[in-house]
This record gives sequence, structure tokens and C-alpha cells, in this order.
Amino acid sequence: MKFKTLFIGFIMGIIASSAVSAQSKSMPTIMEQNVTYRSGDVRMVGFVAYDSKFKGKRPVILIVHEWWGLNDYVKMRARKLAELGYLAMAVDMFGEGKVAKNPDEAKAYTGVFYSDPTLSRARFQAALDKIKEFDECDVHNIAAIGYCFGGSVVLNSAKLGVDLKAVVSFHGGLAGVPADKKLLKAKILVCHGGADKFISENDISTFKHQLDSIGADYSFKVYPNATHAFTNPESDENARKFGMPIAYNPEGDKASWEDMKAFFAKVLK
Repeated sequence: MKFKTLFIGFIMGIIASSAVSAQSKSMPTIMEQNVTYRSGDVRMVGFVAYDSKFKGKRPVILIVHEWWGLNDYVKMRARKLAELGYLAMAVDMFGEGKVAKNPDEAKAYTGVFYSDPTLSRARFQAALDKIKEFDECDVHNIAAIGYCFGGSVVLNSAKLGVDLKAVVSFHGGLAGVPADKKLLKAKILVCHGGADKFISENDISTFKHQLDSIGADYSFKVYPNATHAFTNPESDENARKFGMPIAYNPEGDKASWEDMKAFFAKVLK
């Protein structure tokens, strides 16, 4: 009886060890690091994440932050993309990793890019050049996503000819540079909140008309009752603190993320 008990315990131990081993192999092992690079005379501090259990080269997704700057929210998105098997890089648009503490600082940091889209293209291109230095980078499969201010950055970068396969804008600004058939290479997905008070109907119609006029490959998704910044769980606190008409919308957040995943699954091959 004692031998039988020991034998059963031995077998159960093997089973448990195998289960733990299998689980550990399936769990993501996210590697992350800050990376420095330059855009002109400005030192940029980006954030890179990838899952080390995937071997070889993989598709790349650059992430451009909201007007707050490269904060923990954007890093969280980079980690989630890494879990999906992408090499993800959060782009520093302001330089030195600066993060705005309030809307006044955010306006000061972002205003120069709205008045000069070529500057945002240059900052974005610098990040793109940096990520291409990584051994894991599949240079033939690079896309970008952006949130609010970052949405306008990735859309403008694509329209200004940056070599990307696809871009996704989450509640991003749509009033930007005109679409040019000779420059725009990327497929586009726009994830827009149906209750966004920052984006006018004229902005939407002009944006669609410009893309339609050149036969661009794009999709425009609208999420009911979602305001500006609807994907960010911190939006409720920012609304309370700064009196902004924004709110987190978990349904819109989930749906837009799934739409992005499906979009990239088709485009990044």
C-alpha cells in the first residue's frame, strides 16, 4: 500500500510538472526596454516591447501617444501588442520622454505639430528608422496606431508618404494634410466615437471625400455613445480633473481593439 501511494504521488507529480511546463510555454514573456534615438537635434526616448517566446522576425507596430505624451497608458498598449506577437514601439513625439501634466502643457507640446505636419512626420520617421535596427523587425510588415493626437500623427504620416502597410487611428483628429494618391501607400482604419465632440461632421465628411477621391483603401468604424478618448480608462479621471467632455467606454474600447486585430491579421502577412 505504501509503494502504491508513493507511485501514485510520483505520477501525479509528473502530470503537475508537465502542466506547469506547458503553461509556462504558452504564457507571454514580454521583454521591454527604453530606447533613445534622435530626430534632428532632439533626443527621443521611446519604449519597445516584444514577446521573447516568438522566434525570428515579426510584424512591427508603432504606437503614437495622446496629447499627454508617452505615459503608462501607451506602454500598456505596447505590451498588449507584444502579447499578440508584434514588435511594438511607443513613439516619443515630444522629445526627452516629456509628459504633459495638464491640458495647457499638452496644447503647448502638440500645437507645433498641428501647425507643421512635416515635423510630426520627421519625428515619426526617426522612430521608424530606430525600430528597423532591431533583429526582430520584419521591415516588410510595419504598421502604426495612434490615439487622439497620435491618431492624427499616423494618418498624416501615411498621407505624407511614410512607408507603412497600415495605420489605425483611435479617436484621432481627421483634419490634416490632403490625401495624395502618389504618396499614400497604407491601408487605413479609423475607429471613431459616435459622441466625439472634438471631431466635427465637416472634418469627417472632408476626410472621407479626400480618401474616396483618390481611391484609398480605408474603413471608418463608428462606436455608438463613445466620446473622444473612449479607449483610455483614465479618461473619466481626466474629465473630472480638467472638465473635459471625455469618458472611458469599455464596449467601444473592446470593439475597436478587436477591429484593429482583425484588420492587422488581414494586412500584416
